[in-house]
Amino acid sequence: MMFMILAFIAGLVYGYVKPGKEKRWELLKKGMVYGVILGILFGFFGFLLGGPRLFAAGAIGMFINVVFLVIIFIAGTFIGDLLEVAIKQ
Repeated sequence: MMFMILAFIAGLVYGYVKPGKEKRWELLKKGMVYGVILGILFGFFGFLLGGPRLFAAGAIGMFINVVFLVIIFIAGTFIGDLLEVAIKQ
């Protein structure tokens, strides 16, 4: 829960501070790449500690978590953009 709130606040600040509209599709693609990388890393550590089952659970779970946090971050950038337009007018 804490990571979701932090991702939203970070997205809000990012959307407000960075001028213009953000390229949300690019943010989502970059987040998916990071999700795959982190999923492989955590899956590898899980494989070392607990075998193939923990590898699959760690890799898939980490990918889903990272993509979910990226979607929350993107929602924060959307609201940050709206605040930027409303406050600067």
